[in-house]
Amino acid sequence: MKRFKIFIICILCSAFIMHAQQKLSSKEAKVKYNELKQVIKSKNLTFSDEDYWQYYFQLTDLIQKVTDDPVLVLEFYRNMGFNFRHLGLLKESINEYNRFFKFYKNNEQFLTDSQKSDFLYYRSGAYGYLADVYAKALYLDSASITHKKNIKLTEHHQDIRYASALNNYGLFFYWTKKELDSALIYFTKAYDVANGAFPDDHLVGSIRDNIADVHVELGKLESANSLYQLNFEFYKNSKTDVYEGIDSRRLISAGVQFIRTSIDLGQLDNIESILNQMQKILKDTTLTKRHYPISRLHYLQIKERVLMAQNEPQKAYEISKKVKQLSDSLTQIDNANKNAIKNSISEITFQRLKSKHLIEKQQKENQIKNQRLKLWIITISSISILGFILSLFVRRKQQLIIARNQQQIAVLQNEKLNSEIESKQRDLSDFAINLTQNQEWARELAEKLSQLKTTKGRERKKLFEAFEKDVQNKITFDVDTKAFYQKLDKLSDAFYSVLHAKYPNLSKTEKRLCSLIRLKIDSHEIATLQNITLSSLNTSRYRLRKKLKLSKDVDLDDFIQNL
Repeated sequence: MKRFKIFIICILCSAFIMHAQQKLSSKEAKVKYNELKQVIKSKNLTFSDEDYWQYYFQLTDLIQKVTDDPVLVLEFYRNMGFNFRHLGLLKESINEYNRFFKFYKNNEQFLTDSQKSDFLYYRSGAYGYLADVYAKALYLDSASITHKKNIKLTEHHQDIRYASALNNYGLFFYWTKKELDSALIYFTKAYDVANGAFPDDHLVGSIRDNIADVHVELGKLESANSLYQLNFEFYKNSKTDVYEGIDSRRLISAGVQFIRTSIDLGQLDNIESILNQMQKILKDTTLTKRHYPISRLHYLQIKERVLMAQNEPQKAYEISKKVKQLSDSLTQIDNANKNAIKNSISEITFQRLKSKHLIEKQQKENQIKNQRLKLWIITISSISILGFILSLFVRRKQQLIIARNQQQIAVLQNEKLNSEIESKQRDLSDFAINLTQNQEWARELAEKLSQLKTTKGRERKKLFEAFEKDVQNKITFDVDTKAFYQKLDKLSDAFYSVLHAKYPNLSKTEKRLCSLIRLKIDSHEIATLQNITLSSLNTSRYRLRKKLKLSKDVDLDDFIQNL
């Protein structure tokens, strides 16, 4: 009996130790957090890399366990808010910034005076970015409230942060709400603060540029022209936080704006001198790394306009060819960058990774729970006197359950087989439709080829380029669309199950249409993805309504998104 008691105590102690190991201390969590950061650094991963995000979720779990280093936690939330904003994931950025402010409020008492001073600057910047994200997400009231919080936070200091907060609120009225008078009020306040305390800071020029832009909108070209001219001289000597020396990007921009308004005012006397200075700056090899391609494009565009104003159309035409070439190049680069970011971490990819992480986390928790459950079963079984008698009864009962389960499994397998047969039939129907569309596309190409044979000269070359472009677009469209639908089907697997359970007669194409509507994708984009016209899409939506048996007063989009 004594040995039996010792055995029970050992089992209970093992269970307690096992449970304690699952809880990391703050110190241990911080060590693991720093180790993961080193791994990310060694692999040279950035938040634009998909592999980075598997570490992000682990970092998030660890940072929630750190209780003795509020600065580390605050920097994590602030950085992730900025990263999500850069990627265009607005809701995630809002969540991270709100975590930052909430954590700061709860832990401000644990910060030193020096840390509080540093975070005054960080909080002001975070308020500005958060307000910008709110505005982009069309939460205009929240954006306005956040701008006001930033102004209130910095107004007692009357420094460059206060001027920046006022300027940002002015930009909110100018860009988002289109209220020019309100924007001008805050720009003027910001200019008075910045120009009075920091007359050489580049923010002074930015605010002055904003004021000039408002004057242009209000038709006050002379006032705007003088401000642009003042900015052109200002940026030759202003300070910047990015690098030492002149800010060539803003300098070129100011020169372009001055020349544009001068032409509109009919004042052509000084523009040649400004244009020559801009050209000299762009040719300065010591500033090459600071030049932006967009600055060179703006210079060429304004030079073309100057030549037209000077009645030199031939020279202007030569410049226009350079403008088109550079513009096309920048557009291609911009599109490539956007596609790279979109392909590496899109909204769908992020949700997929997040779901995968949550599933893995749940599986680990379930494993731990199962281990604990087995431990308690062993313990209870060890101290149970009636175990053997009850086991006979349980065994018989389990046999009955197994037999009943086997019967139910057989029924489910039959239902699954019937469902798969129906699915194959619908897939065959979709294939036939796609084949018909491809035949129509082939007939159109044949007609274009016939027309190409009978055409000569430059027109033949244009037709040939259009013909080649149609073929390339078809190839690219098919590959991209196939990859998109593979991701869409994988993401919407659970949603498809719900649709099949409620509406088993829906085809695969109709299920995909439901999923695209559920993701709130625009009708024009859906038609493009399905390679059909908008009218054909409307026909598909009508047939879908009939299969869903919706009345006329029920909106199809709202119905699908509420499933």
